[in-house]
Amino acid sequence: MLSYILRRIVATLPVMAIVALFVFSLLYIAPGDPAVVIAGDQASPEDVERIRQSLGLDRPFLIQFGSWVWRILHGDLGTSIFTNLPVSTMIGQRLGPTLSLMIITLLLTIVVAVPLGVVAAWKAGSLIDRAIMAFAVFGFSLPVFVVGYMLAYIFALELEWLPVQGYTPLTQGFWPWLENLILPAIALGCVYIALVARITRATMLEVLQQDYIRTARAKGMGQGGILFIHALKNAAVPIVTVIGIGIALLIGGAVVTESVFAIPGLGRLTIDAILRRDYPVIQGIVLLFSFVYVLVNLMIDVIYTLVDPRIRY
Repeated sequence: MLSYILRRIVATLPVMAIVALFVFSLLYIAPGDPAVVIAGDQASPEDVERIRQSLGLDRPFLIQFGSWVWRILHGDLGTSIFTNLPVSTMIGQRLGPTLSLMIITLLLTIVVAVPLGVVAAWKAGSLIDRAIMAFAVFGFSLPVFVVGYMLAYIFALELEWLPVQGYTPLTQGFWPWLENLILPAIALGCVYIALVARITRATMLEVLQQDYIRTARAKGMGQGGILFIHALKNAAVPIVTVIGIGIALLIGGAVVTESVFAIPGLGRLTIDAILRRDYPVIQGIVLLFSFVYVLVNLMIDVIYTLVDPRIRY
C-alpha cells in the first residue's frame, strides 16, 4: 500500500509542473505587453517600465519561470500590484470564508444526495424515482447564480428567515456563522447534489442486480441492511470518485456564489484581481486551486486502496 501511495505522489509531480507552467504563462496569454495591460491606458512610460522591472519581465522567459518556481517552493507567491501585500497574506485572509462554504456544501451534498440516490434506486421506475430524477435534472440545469438569486429573494428578502449576504467568522458564534452559509451552500450544492444523486442511483441499480444481493434477500435480511450495508458499501468507489471530482464544481461555483452573496472569500478575491488585472494574485489563487484539486484526487486514490485492495498492485 505504501509503495502504491508513493507512486501516486510521484505521478502528481509532472502534473503540478505543467500546472505551474500554465499558471505562470497567464501573464503572457493576455494580448500585448503585460506591463502595459497592468498599468492601464493612462500610465506613463516610467510606470510601465517600473511594473516591467518589478515583475521581472525584462529577463528571459525561462529565467523568470525558474525564479518564480523557486519563490513558490519557499512559500513566496509574490506581491499584489495594487495592495502591495504578499499574495499569501491576502489568500490567508480570504481562505476562511471559502473553506467554510465548501465544507458546508460538501456535508450537505453527502447528507442529501447519497440517500436520494439510494431511495431512487430502491424505488426504480416508481413515482418517487421519477420525482428525484426530475429534481436532479432541474438542479443540474440551473446556473448557480440563478439559484442563488432565487433563494436570496425568497428566504432573505420576502420571508426574512436568513441574511441575504455577508459572512460571520466562526469565532463570533456557531449560529451566526452557519446562518450566513445556509443559502450560499444550497445554491452552490444544487448542481453537486444532482450529480452525486444520479451517479449513486446508477451505481446502486447495478449493484442491486448482483447475486450476493439476491442471496441476502433469500436469507431474510431487511431492506435497510441490504441497501446500506451490502449495496452502498460495494457502490462506494464510483460515488467517492464523483464526490472528489466534484470538488472542481465547488471551486468554480464558489467564485460565482461568493459574488452573489457578497462573501469575502477567495472567489471574491479572484473577481477583484481579474478586474484589476492583478496577475500575481490571479496566479497565486489559480495555483492554490489546482494544488487542492490534485491533492483531492490523490486522496481518492488512497481511499481506493482502502476500499479495494486489488488496486494496490
